[in-house]
Amino acid sequence: MSDGILEPLLPALAPWLEGRRWFDTRFTGAHLEARSASLLGDEAPLLLHAVITARRPDGQVLHYQLLLGVRPELPARLEPAAVTTVPSGPWQGWRVYDALADGALLGLLLRTLAGGGAGPGPRLERTGRYPLPVGLVPHPLDGEMSNTAVAYGGRILLKIFRRPEPGPHTEVEALHALTREHCARTPRLYGALHSDAPGAEGLVLGLVEEFLPDARDGWEEAVRHASDCMADACRGVPASGGFTPHARSLGRAVAEVHGALDRAFGRSRLTAPDVAEEAARMNMRLKEAAEEVPALARYTTRIGALFDDYARVAGRGSPVFAQRTHGDLHLGQALRAADGWRIVDFEGEPARTAAERALPQPVLRDVAGMLRSFDYAARTGLATLESADPQDGSPAGRLRRRRRAAAWAVRNRRAFIEGYASAGREDPHCQPVVLRAFEADKAIYEAVYESRLRPERLPIPLAAVHRLANGSR
Repeated sequence: MSDGILEPLLPALAPWLEGRRWFDTRFTGAHLEARSASLLGDEAPLLLHAVITARRPDGQVLHYQLLLGVRPELPARLEPAAVTTVPSGPWQGWRVYDALADGALLGLLLRTLAGGGAGPGPRLERTGRYPLPVGLVPHPLDGEMSNTAVAYGGRILLKIFRRPEPGPHTEVEALHALTREHCARTPRLYGALHSDAPGAEGLVLGLVEEFLPDARDGWEEAVRHASDCMADACRGVPASGGFTPHARSLGRAVAEVHGALDRAFGRSRLTAPDVAEEAARMNMRLKEAAEEVPALARYTTRIGALFDDYARVAGRGSPVFAQRTHGDLHLGQALRAADGWRIVDFEGEPARTAAERALPQPVLRDVAGMLRSFDYAARTGLATLESADPQDGSPAGRLRRRRRAAAWAVRNRRAFIEGYASAGREDPHCQPVVLRAFEADKAIYEAVYESRLRPERLPIPLAAVHRLANGSR
């Protein structure tokens, strides 16, 4: 345990941890326990790689992976990243800080992984024969992510799982298979990070994959287009213009990824009892969500009826197939490169259990997730305009912008489905009952997620639940 450096830090780490964007607020005030700690480096600055456990009084636990720097003194440029001071032991008085702010430590981490040895800290298990390049300039990526990503030299991306779980890991499995299938719509996988440290054996700590430096974030692109449209910039643009061609090509890209996953893992037809069991789980999730988010309670009967309709469709003999899917598909998981879209982040929904994320699912779950994302992009673009100047425009003008937001979402949702169907996969329009049920299940999930992590965005999924419960498309 690296001479017990981690335990004295736990009281000071608690408030810092609770301020991280990847922290689950349900564990605020939870008891922290040290699982493993390794100090990397021969001289200052040192890299403290640690795994800690947050334990709630009801017995629920989460593991968190930390990367902290340790120096005898902290230069001014690193003061904003300061966490605490070591209170006792061999490093008493040394400063502890967020290692992501220190390029020297990120370089040390890459060299450690490239070494491939069984020493302290994380170990890279390569999935190919090519060595990992070193000496690349690190650059932590911004964004609202449940993990941490660091780009090195515009060539590779290190993804650190902030809530590590025992393997096998869904994203590592998916990217490994897609790399073997030479899928052009996903990044290549270099390898996965594991731990040999006592207390953290078996945890999958992250992965290293191809980085796409010139690719544009699909979410940011969509929000920008939506905002421009609502601000009159798209006046006169035909229905096929704006973001619509990108939405259509994104649908084709997602269909290509589903095809590659089908070839790699296969698919199977769900029986009527299988579907009935899944519909029962959807109803149970709805009940639990309504207990956590009271605003959902008024919709439980009508949304539950959508889930029951899904079970009846399978009971009447309509085929429902399941396979490995993305698991958490939205615009933020899509990057637009010069030669087309790339789909990334195959970890699955962060609020689901590892067992749930590993289950084969109908591909329409991914389609429903993207449909929900177009709605999010439109609503976010609208909120951006209205927050910039709440008094801007007449009531009629504000109503016009809101109608344009709804129209933008509908237009791009349709284009995405058209693109998906044009790639030879099943046409989502031919499964309206199934797609509607999955979209409602996704909106319920979003409501719980937002209530925990981003309560200011809760009205977005609640509006979708209202629309779906009342039969609006």
